Amino acid sequence: MTSYRIGADIGGTFTDLVLMDASGTTFEIVKILTTPEEPEKAVEQGVQQLLASAGVAAADVSHVVHGTTLLTNALIERKGARTALVTTKGYRDAIEIGREHRYDMYDLFMERPEPLAPRRHRFELDERVLADGSVEKPIDSEDVTRLIDILREERIEALAVCLLHSYRNPVHEKRVGELVRRHAPDIACSLSSEVVPEIREYERSSTTLVNVYVQALAARYLASLEARLRKLGLTGSLFVMQSNGGLCDVSTATRFPVRLVESGPAAGALAAAHYGVKMSAPSLLSFDMGGTTAKASIIDDGEPLIALEFEVDRRYRFKKGSGLPVKVPVVEMIEIGAGGGSIARIDGLSRLTVGPDSAGADPGPACYGRGGVAPTVTDADLVLGYLDPSFFLGGKLPLDRDAAERSIRQAVAEPLGIEVAEAAWGIHRVVNETMASAARIHAVERGKNAAQLPLFAFGGAGPVHAYRVAQILRAPSVVFPLAAGVTSAVGFLVAPLSFDFVRTVPGELEAMDWERVSEAIADMEREGREVLGRTIAKEDIRFRRFAEMRYRLQGHDIRVPVPEGDLAPGSEVEMRRRFDDVYGSLYGRVQPELTIDVVNWRVIAEGPRPEIELPSASSAGQADGSSAVKGRRAAYMPEASAFVDTVVYDRYALVDGQSFEGPAIVEERESTVVIGSGARARIDGPQLIVDLPKD
Repeated sequence: MTSYRIGADIGGTFTDLVLMDASGTTFEIVKILTTPEEPEKAVEQGVQQLLASAGVAAADVSHVVHGTTLLTNALIERKGARTALVTTKGYRDAIEIGREHRYDMYDLFMERPEPLAPRRHRFELDERVLADGSVEKPIDSEDVTRLIDILREERIEALAVCLLHSYRNPVHEKRVGELVRRHAPDIACSLSSEVVPEIREYERSSTTLVNVYVQALAARYLASLEARLRKLGLTGSLFVMQSNGGLCDVSTATRFPVRLVESGPAAGALAAAHYGVKMSAPSLLSFDMGGTTAKASIIDDGEPLIALEFEVDRRYRFKKGSGLPVKVPVVEMIEIGAGGGSIARIDGLSRLTVGPDSAGADPGPACYGRGGVAPTVTDADLVLGYLDPSFFLGGKLPLDRDAAERSIRQAVAEPLGIEVAEAAWGIHRVVNETMASAARIHAVERGKNAAQLPLFAFGGAGPVHAYRVAQILRAPSVVFPLAAGVTSAVGFLVAPLSFDFVRTVPGELEAMDWERVSEAIADMEREGREVLGRTIAKEDIRFRRFAEMRYRLQGHDIRVPVPEGDLAPGSEVEMRRRFDDVYGSLYGRVQPELTIDVVNWRVIAEGPRPEIELPSASSAGQADGSSAVKGRRAAYMPEASAFVDTVVYDRYALVDGQSFEGPAIVEERESTVVIGSGARARIDGPQLIVDLPKD
């Protein structure tokens, strides 16, 4: 019996779903408007449509994989639980003081996000564990009992426990957790020694607060989603994407929701990596532009780059240090408020600006005809002739060109004294420049040159803008996957089950206590078998090991692969060589005379990577591709500074090996590719590859 998998990606504007079998024979996609008040409702509706259109029985679906931005939104909007923090005496305000780093040296009125636990809900316990794990002052259970009474009086719903040096010895935290669960089982309780057992009190406290703050919300949401899927007759497993690109089961996701905060964006990078390996291009610049945001990430040697922490709720979108630190692994990317729904306006200096605010799914762009009046990027793309108003979402959502022109005329063209078409091109160009600038900075910060990387473009709006973004970056080519509008949902189906574990065993590399390190690694591998063993056979679990290392006195660590096999005296030679390789690729030089310190050791427990065959190009039309031309329409081409009669191709009728020249437009149901003059396009399996003209 054939088994099927479903990937579901909830975005700010659209919810994308994909149904596939392992062979790629069945490949069904659905793109519907997101239901912001009940995100799981759109998933339920989409799954219903998928099963009906594919003729697949619900019982034949082996599992559903899902990612969401729900928790990110809850943190930004502060819609989580009423949360308290308990810490060691004298450290009540550490969470508010944070680090001495100022994200803006010259802003005397700079703001940081308020801690998730206000000062009146931060409590101290008179206990102390030292840095070596020894207990200087034992915890008093009566103090904890009195604290529980206060928590009840304050109507606290969630408690984060972060005691000093608990990563080294969690005995006191475990005692607090035991008493809270015994005497106040209705209060959700997260221990930092379980959520993020590593050094650095501020980041550990912040991460634990984030975890417990959204825990009840995550539990309710996942339970509701599971119930809706069961109601449809699905009996397979529900898996959730983590921020690092791995999957976990619902019980793990409910216990550690902090690992899901960036789950949605991670899937797109996973898909880009998968396609890149299949087409023998393991290094790419992934470019995902949806209705609300655009995201760029580096794919290096077939894997997305991983960061060891990130921030949420930034006061200033691009300024590191202005948000809440979250110390969990995450697919490294830059995200900006530039999507199809991004709103264009004239600012106080008579400048055209686009985003970061978005019209979203409700009311949406003016051309949606759902009550929106503000001009958006999608309205501009429609006016420029890039979108077919009768074929948007395959004709399911007809667009109103007159409404788009009216919104741009009133808000942009008339204030600037220019024509509507000129204003529309200005909107299109501004958002392209913004995205290209962010992508270039992201690449440079990772020691990469964006001009040397093919651009892998997807998302509902990505293919419309990718060619011009690639021109600005001077990229050699652009790759558009089949079904580019739902590629992130495909990413869910190529991700393995995975979970990260970390232990702090610090020391100088040349004088490392290898016995202690080996014990920590063995302990993490045991936990990995326990967590993943609930879902897959233990013999299918493999482990990858990393060390977080730095030159002495540096403030930031880099992740370095640890050799397989036993670690013992002498292992430092290979470790140093690997550190030099990673450091050199990032910063262009190494300093062999400096001492290297190791801070943390990390183990990634991972299941088998799903093997899927991506569907190839032609599913309609003639074998020679002669029926691929749908027609022609006027589209604005900056090379001519005018509207140009442009050929329009049906993506589903193009065949493997077929090639053509720009200017051209290639239409799918969920996205549209715009190709400029002088470019050469060709079909290569499931990809459309566009080579940019050389200067």
